[in-house]
Amino acid sequence: MNLANLSSPEPNTVVSKIKLLSFPIGKLNTAFHIDVVQKVVNFSTIYSSGLNHYGMATIEGEEITVIDLHKKFFNTPSTFKGEDKKYLLLVTNSTGEKFGIIVSNTPSLYDVSPDNIRALPPSYRQADTFKIASHVTMIEENENQITVFILDPDELVLPINK
Repeated sequence: MNLANLSSPEPNTVVSKIKLLSFPIGKLNTAFHIDVVQKVVNFSTIYSSGLNHYGMATIEGEEITVIDLHKKFFNTPSTFKGEDKKYLLLVTNSTGEKFGIIVSNTPSLYDVSPDNIRALPPSYRQADTFKIASHVTMIEENENQITVFILDPDELVLPINK
């Protein structure tokens, strides 16, 4: 589903909820639309030069690009203590290229009304690290409202026509 085409529904129409898979990156809450998420898998080794936030892993016999968003946002790699479980959220961009996002906790699934999702201003996206986020929403969690930035997979791994 393309979040960019969201608009207010016409009166007297049934509004379906949008499913978002949310996960924290540091103190930020981020999410992907469920349609771009393949699955969440355990991982053990990521190969990387350490010079940037990209790496590579072999998942189910396939080499995929892995992105450490913690390093991208905060310039420090994701940290895991001892026997912490390590997860990769497998996502696809618009051309079907699969890539992984390092997550430290099991992601949460939320149903969100399209009325509660707002596009981020293009000027903000161009000027900030959050160029990778296209929309924002507020989600009720444990009697608190949290801000969740909805990520654009095409901004993380640019689509390449084969």
